[in-house]
Parts: sequence; structure tokens; C-alpha cells
Amino acid sequence: MSKLLKITKVKSVIGRPEKQRKVLKGMGLNKLNQTVTLADTPQIRGMINKVIHLVSVEVSKG
Repeated sequence: MSKLLKITKVKSVIGRPEKQRKVLKGMGLNKLNQTVTLADTPQIRGMINKVIHLVSVEVSKG
């Protein structure tokens, strides 16, 4: 079984660069306090690192 990441958007994208907005949209995070569960892959980890100041991340077993 692979690990899963529970990602929650905790801050707004108002005033943030377009790249950061696109990363959040790519992860499926549109609204504040919205949560998505994604597989723990290097690609997702890279996306999280770009917007770590806007999201909170929890690791869970899948």
C-alpha cells in the first residue's frame, strides 16, 4: 500500500503569483479549507513545496 497525503488549503491565493494559483488548481484545491487526498509521489511533493505556505499536509496510510 502506498502512503496518501491529506492536503488542506489554509490561506488565500489573493496577491499570489499565477504559478502558485495554477499549482493549487492542479492539485484540485479551489476553495479555502478544502481538502484533497493524493498519492505520495515525488511530483505531488514538488507541488506541495511550491505552495507549502498556503497548505497544511498530513501523511496517512492508504
